[in-house]
Amino acid sequence: MATEGEKIVLGSGKLYVDEFVTEIPTDILLEVEDNLLGLISGGATVVYKPTFYEAKDDLGLVSKTVVTVEEVTLKSGIMTWCGKTLEKLCATARVTELLGKRTVKIGGLGNQDGKRYVLRFVHEDAVDGNIRVTIVGNNQAGFSLVFVTDKATVVDAEFKAAPLDSEGTLLIYEEDIPTI
Repeated sequence: MATEGEKIVLGSGKLYVDEFVTEIPTDILLEVEDNLLGLISGGATVVYKPTFYEAKDDLGLVSKTVVTVEEVTLKSGIMTWCGKTLEKLCATARVTELLGKRTVKIGGLGNQDGKRYVLRFVHEDAVDGNIRVTIVGNNQAGFSLVFVTDKATVVDAEFKAAPLDSEGTLLIYEEDIPTI
């Protein structure tokens, strides 16, 4: 049985993205159709991975453990996408549109744009309240485009978080608290 405030979370959500400039936009500005990276297939996964260092004496009488490195990644499969989506997944992508054709060129280290993005995953739940997960970072896992006859082509993205404020915050998790 869940204790007060705990809930069972079922389902996926939506993934929004916008270029990060200096601060996280409000929900109203970020969570708009134009910022929807694409509809998701296979859900989204947030991974927090700390690395610890343990110092202890030779006799095992005293020890001290500290976190030395923290890493956060946000992974998701993007099922609805276009060439503009690839621009947000690849730091060297360039998109042009001319005469009804969109062309995406990828590669060339000199073409790195250096952009960081604010990414917001929103799990909507009318009963228990919404959950929002926000990071700032970029896709550092590359991507694959697999075209097969019996499955949708889903672009898997893995965004690695960078500090988003002066405190070194890597992840913001927000949940609505339903009132009774």
